Amino acid sequence: MTNTRVEAAYRRANTAFRNPTLDLLHGRYAPFVVAVLSLLFTADRPTVPVADAHVEVDEMISELRAAGYDEEDSPRLPAGGAREICRYWVRVGWLVPQIDDDVEVYRLSAYAVGALEIAGRAGASPTRVSRSRVRTLLEAVDRLAEDADVDPHRRLERLLRERDELDAQIRELQQGADPEPVDDESLLEEAENVLHLARELPADFARVAESIKAMQRDVIADLRRDIRPTGEVLREYLQRGQHVMQSTAEGRAFAGALRLIGDPERIDHLATQLRDLQLRSFASLLDDAQRAELDAIGRRVEQGVQEVLTAQRRASHVITAQVRTHDPVRDRQVDELLRSVMSGLQTWMQDSRPGSRVEPLRSFPHADVGHLRQTTSDLVPPGAPAPLAEARDVEFLDGDAQAWGGPRYTELEDYVAGLGDWFDLGGAFEEAADETRRPVDLLGLLEIAHRNGMEERDDVSVVEALRPDGTTRRFAFGAVTARTAKQENHD
Repeated sequence: MTNTRVEAAYRRANTAFRNPTLDLLHGRYAPFVVAVLSLLFTADRPTVPVADAHVEVDEMISELRAAGYDEEDSPRLPAGGAREICRYWVRVGWLVPQIDDDVEVYRLSAYAVGALEIAGRAGASPTRVSRSRVRTLLEAVDRLAEDADVDPHRRLERLLRERDELDAQIRELQQGADPEPVDDESLLEEAENVLHLARELPADFARVAESIKAMQRDVIADLRRDIRPTGEVLREYLQRGQHVMQSTAEGRAFAGALRLIGDPERIDHLATQLRDLQLRSFASLLDDAQRAELDAIGRRVEQGVQEVLTAQRRASHVITAQVRTHDPVRDRQVDELLRSVMSGLQTWMQDSRPGSRVEPLRSFPHADVGHLRQTTSDLVPPGAPAPLAEARDVEFLDGDAQAWGGPRYTELEDYVAGLGDWFDLGGAFEEAADETRRPVDLLGLLEIAHRNGMEERDDVSVVEALRPDGTTRRFAFGAVTARTAKQENHD
C-alpha cells in the first residue's frame, strides 16, 4: 500500500513539474528568464511590441555578459540572440504573441505570470501569520457558511445580530465617542495581506483569458470536423460565440467577479482609496517596492478585466466569422484532396530512391472538347411571328384570371366621358360599377386623370376598392379634380 501511495504521489509531482510554470522556475536559466520577464512586463506595460522586446532583451543580455555572468565553464545565460530566445519562450508557453491595433505584441502567459508571482513571493520578506490573514480566512469561512445556509430563521437571527452591533457603534459615535485607533503595526499587517491577495489576480485574469482562447480553438476544431447540416451547426456555434464567457469554468467564475469589479465607479473608488492609504503614517513602514505594488493594484485590476473582455470579444468574432464561412461540403472535399495527396506521397516513397525528383505540375491540363457545332443547318428560312391580336378579340377560357388582370382602360374611358367637363376622382371611383372598382382600376383612373389634366386639392379622398373575390380594401390619397378629356392647344 505504501508503494502505491508513493507512486501516485510521484506521478502527481511529475505531472506538476511538466507544467510550464514549474518548468520555467526549474530550468537551467530560470534566474535569467525571471529577471528579464519581470523587467520587460510591468503593471503599466502588460504588452510589449515584438520589435521592442527583441531590442530590450538584446540590451539586457549584453549588459549581463559584460558584467561576467556568462562564463565559459558555467554559463548562466542562454545562447543565441533575443529573437531566438523569445521564440523559444513562445514555443514553451511563457510568452503569447498576439495582434493589437495591427501591431504584433508579446504578453505574458498565465504560466509565466504564476512563475513570476512565485519568484516574487520567494524573494520578498517571508509572509507572517498575522491577525489580518487569519481574519481574512475566518471571514471567508463565515461567508461560505452563510451562503450555504438556507435556513431563513438562522439567517434572520444573524442579520438582526449584525444590525444590533452596527446600531451600537452608531450610537457611540453619535454620543461623541472617538473611534478606537489602530496602531501602525496592525495597519502594516493589513497592507501586507492586501498585497498578498493582489498578487494572485494577474495570474487569475490571464488564466481566464487563456481558457477562453483554448475554448475558441476547440470550437473551431470541432466546427471543421462537424458533418451535420449547416443550419444546425450555425445555430449551435453562433450561440456558443455569443455566450463564450459561460463556456468555461474560469469564464463563469470571472463573470461573477465582474459584477463586483466591473463597475467603473467602483474601480475609481478603489484607486482613490489606494492613493489615500499612501498618505497614512503606516505607509512609511512599507518599502519602495511595496508602495509601488500597492499603488498599482487598481491598474492591475482594470488591465485584467480589459484583457479578459478583449479575449471574449475576439473569441466571439472568430467563432462567428468561422461559422458564417463554414461549408461542410468544401471542407470534406479539401480533406479528401489532402488524404489523396498523402496516399500518393506514401506510394511514391515506396519506390523512390534518395535524390529522386518529382516533376512539379506547372499548370492544370486543358479539357479536349473537340469541335463544337456552330449552326443548326435548318433549311426553313426564319419568318416573322404572327401579329398580336386585339385584346377584345382574344378569348379567355378562364374568366377569373381575366378579372384579376390590369386596369380596364376602355370601360374607364367610356365611363369618364359621361361625367362632364370636370369630375372628382374619388367620387367617380365610388360611383363606378363593381367590375371597374378594383384596386388596379383606381390606378387606371389616376393614369387617365393625369393624362387628361388634373388639379390636386388639400383635402384627402378615401375610397373603398372591391376585389374580384369580394374582399374590399380602403385607399386614401390627395383629392384630385380631373378633366374628362385631354385639352388640345390651339395657336
